[in-house]
Amino acid sequence: MSRIGKIPVPIPSGVTLTIKDRKVEAKGPKGAESFRHHEQINVELKDNEVHVTRPGEERLHRALHGLTRTLVANLVEGVTKGYMKQLEINGVGYRANVEGPKLVLNLGYASPIDYVYPKGIQISVDNNLVKVEGTNKKTVGEVAAKIRSFRKPEPYNGKGVKYLEEVIVRKAGKATA
Repeated sequence: MSRIGKIPVPIPSGVTLTIKDRKVEAKGPKGAESFRHHEQINVELKDNEVHVTRPGEERLHRALHGLTRTLVANLVEGVTKGYMKQLEINGVGYRANVEGPKLVLNLGYASPIDYVYPKGIQISVDNNLVKVEGTNKKTVGEVAAKIRSFRKPEPYNGKGVKYLEEVIVRKAGKATA
């Protein structure tokens, strides 16, 4: 039995969860999210908790059991608390600002990068700190990874875009003779 899959997901107050035709929908104070679970996994709502069960002990069923439970838990957490990733921009002249539905990044290239971020994501910039917030964990992570990919941090001077909690292992430059 999956250790993660058999733990029920509690539904906090202020969140409404509906399960209909393999579609799990959650509405809460931060917004609404939904996803479709696999047809062979059973998702049931009992006593203000979500229970995920599987039909057998096949490899696919065991894999999907824990996954589905985690996706439901992420859905509930996203509509109650939301998700946030913070990125730090390091470098002389490197900066970012939000202009309407796009993020404009000056990262040392010949022209600025205009990144149009998806709906459901809020981006705010404070000095050299970029905050990516939203209700969908996957989308928040993808947007943060995309922003980081425009100029990954380099190990010699530490210039580039990095996650706030990321540690860049620095290398020594050329030694003079």
